[in-house]
Amino acid sequence: MKLTLSALLLAVGFALPAGAAPKPLNIVLLYADDWRHDTLGCAGNPIVKTPRLDALAASGVRFTQNRVTTSICGVSRATLLTGQWMSRHGNPAFAMFKTPWAETFPGRLRDAGFYVGHVGKWHNGAFPAANYDFGRSYAGRHWMKQPDGTEIHVTAKNEADALAFLRTRPADKPFCLTVSFFATHAEDQNPKQYLPQPESMQLYRDAVIPVPKTATAEHFRRLPPFIGNEKNEGRRRWHWRFDTPERFQEYMKNYYRLATEVDAVCGRVVDELMQQGALDNTLVIFTTDNGYFHAERGLADKWYPYEESIRVPLIVRDPRMAAERRGTTHDAFTLNADLAPTLLAAAGLAPSPAMQGRDLAPLYLAKTAPAWRNEFFYEHAQLKNADFIPASEALVRRDVKYLFWPDHQHEELFDLRADPLEERNLAADPAQKERLAELRRRFAELKAAAK
Repeated sequence: MKLTLSALLLAVGFALPAGAAPKPLNIVLLYADDWRHDTLGCAGNPIVKTPRLDALAASGVRFTQNRVTTSICGVSRATLLTGQWMSRHGNPAFAMFKTPWAETFPGRLRDAGFYVGHVGKWHNGAFPAANYDFGRSYAGRHWMKQPDGTEIHVTAKNEADALAFLRTRPADKPFCLTVSFFATHAEDQNPKQYLPQPESMQLYRDAVIPVPKTATAEHFRRLPPFIGNEKNEGRRRWHWRFDTPERFQEYMKNYYRLATEVDAVCGRVVDELMQQGALDNTLVIFTTDNGYFHAERGLADKWYPYEESIRVPLIVRDPRMAAERRGTTHDAFTLNADLAPTLLAAAGLAPSPAMQGRDLAPLYLAKTAPAWRNEFFYEHAQLKNADFIPASEALVRRDVKYLFWPDHQHEELFDLRADPLEERNLAADPAQKERLAELRRRFAELKAAAK
């Protein structure tokens, strides 16, 4: 096993001088799209093939209870950059967030001397190319025209640009690269939705994708009436992708093909780091912007506070991690808001004052587990109107979830221990009166604290 210089020194009993600062880690953030927590072989998915991400998890830690504070591309990406809830950074959907750039994690890192790059999807207003040393922003289509008239798949372009960054970066500076994949996002205006590369079409050809238990007409009828109708955007997209058994199989296979393509690119980025001798001084993180409905409840896409939508993968490979902790899982309630302060801490920087997330590295580095959150506030703004995508909020705990739909003043309450698939709304149950009152009080407190 290759050891870093600091590890070798410690192995022979040499201690760094008192007060000596550790060398900042390089950072590579592998950031996929519309990819929920169980779209990984190592998370127990029996169909999808993700060998390179499985290997990354085997050399790091996989957080099994990671969530997003808002389940939609633009807002989640703003939270990634700022370490803040939507209520504070001010991006309700697709506009630029209002947090000053100098307070974001890439802004802070660049000011600290890092060589900072972003390739791929942006989704927060105009891409601020001047704020990056290496910036290439694009998304929206799976196949893209190149200057010479040929086409390239967006995931292949992600790979080419990521490797270009790594191969042209200055050798004398620490670096931070975000590889922001468009896959597995659908190409919304294309009737085929998911368009993998031709060489991937043999994958899953003979597979039968299991239909989720809750992908039934009965579960659609159980939804609140302002979602369980044909005007709702989640229902409209269900018709695009999942409304027949044949379409479900075809579209899910192509979705998984896109995922496997992303997995392969993640592996090639890690391989490049290894070939450069940089992997042992690089923090590598894989995560995604939001979860995804695969026909559960008769819905598609994301937005709402149900588990399929808000629970996302998080894999961390940190060279500081003790050998005995590699290949483990952790069930702490981690959030996408935690990533910005975590990346800054890896560079030896304190979080920006307005950041609301926490450095999660002590969860896997500290000998004694730190006190950690056991609940969080979820929020999503209304988009277009209350029929298209209504606003939603929630208080999420391990054992219970309280949902509030402000456009309709509607409540839901799920006992997650007894009902992990969130099939039975207990809000009107008289036996839940005291519990509901406590949840309402705490929900109001957390909502106020998110601002």
